Amino acid sequence: MKKSTIFSTLAFAFIMLLSTNVDAQKFRGLDKSPLDISSSKDRSVKVIYSRPQLKGRDLGTLIPNGKMWRTGANEGTEITFKNNMTLGGKSVKAGTYTLTTIPGEKEWTIVLNSNLGTWGGNAGKYSKEGEVARFKAKASTSSDSLEAFSIAFDDAGNMHLGWGTLRVAVTLN
Repeated sequence: MKKSTIFSTLAFAFIMLLSTNVDAQKFRGLDKSPLDISSSKDRSVKVIYSRPQLKGRDLGTLIPNGKMWRTGANEGTEITFKNNMTLGGKSVKAGTYTLTTIPGEKEWTIVLNSNLGTWGGNAGKYSKEGEVARFKAKASTSSDSLEAFSIAFDDAGNMHLGWGTLRVAVTLN
């Protein structure tokens, strides 16, 4: 290869390097409500949700009793069952559903819906048309406070929702 060709190629590459947009290397910051995934020990149940933060706000204002809540932030929370399940006495077929809740002082209503890909939660745009199951779950309080909304599973495979000192236990069979 001629020296002039090598020089021309290197010069072109150097000019292209200098002309690229410097902003291309910038990454946006972390989401205010980061996405998370929680699953049961045997991985038969998986939940994909966003984790809103308290940031000094009152939980009762963020998720008022009696009002439908998307059970997280951003995109609607989705729960996947690998096997047919029984939740609150309701049979639910294996599959993926949107998980929505209606908070209450002593119990919450858990709602599963087949309409997926919702944004901003089902709270304002909920359609009963795809509802698969609706059942109650016990609410309680804890002495520990969670800054970020969290979903976890115990060793028995039951799902627990927590935010601030609030705890909700959802029995899965």
